[in-house]
Amino acid sequence: MESKTDGSASVTSGELAAIEDEEVLNKMLDNATDFEERRMIRAALRDLLKKKRDKREQDRGSRQQDLRQQGLSKGGTTGGGVSVGRASMNQQPPTNKSSDQPSPSAGSKTSPAVTSAQKCPPAAAPNVKNVKQMLLDWCRAKTEPYEGVDIQNFSSSWKDGIAFCALVHRFYPDAFEYSILNPNKPRDNFQLAFSTAERLAGCPPLLDADDLVRMREPDWKCVYTYIQEFYRCLVEKGLVKTKKRP
Repeated sequence: MESKTDGSASVTSGELAAIEDEEVLNKMLDNATDFEERRMIRAALRDLLKKKRDKREQDRGSRQQDLRQQGLSKGGTTGGGVSVGRASMNQQPPTNKSSDQPSPSAGSKTSPAVTSAQKCPPAAAPNVKNVKQMLLDWCRAKTEPYEGVDIQNFSSSWKDGIAFCALVHRFYPDAFEYSILNPNKPRDNFQLAFSTAERLAGCPPLLDADDLVRMREPDWKCVYTYIQEFYRCLVEKGLVKTKKRP
């Protein structure tokens, strides 16, 4: 890739590739105004996320191999080794099942339709359409470097929870490892995004993971209301500077 040759500060693809801190690249992307420079920074962000994901997969494979070898040395037979390896490899699924634990209490909740009606008040402002589009464009710009995220609306684009995680991760890159998220586990993704936003940004959990996974697609008014609140929390913390707030 070529270096930027206009009159502003020069940056090369090699210099960007040497940066291994997502927060640094995110700040550079926020401050960059030149189109070519922004393109190069976004490419560097994508490469960094892919590199982290590949390394995590490699480390996971190494740990699994070590567990199999330990099982072989302890059990003395191939069958015993495989048994120990699988038991160790399956330590994580129970954690996912624990995220399903709210089902017993789900009976005490109101129906998803009632919950949505309670949590998502209709927008009455006359310029809500312009504000909605501005907020959608902001979400799209902030999550552009993230693999698996394509925000086109406030409903179906958020149904697997990955977009929520990407948006939160953009402002809190050290909170969790984005590259290991699984789009086939929407409940886990919702819970991770909402709990992180509440803990670090002070954003109230206006959405419920169990309600969202029951819906075919999230109610756009619910998602829109939550993103508005998250945006305001970021503004209050000084992470977003703007004259007009959605």
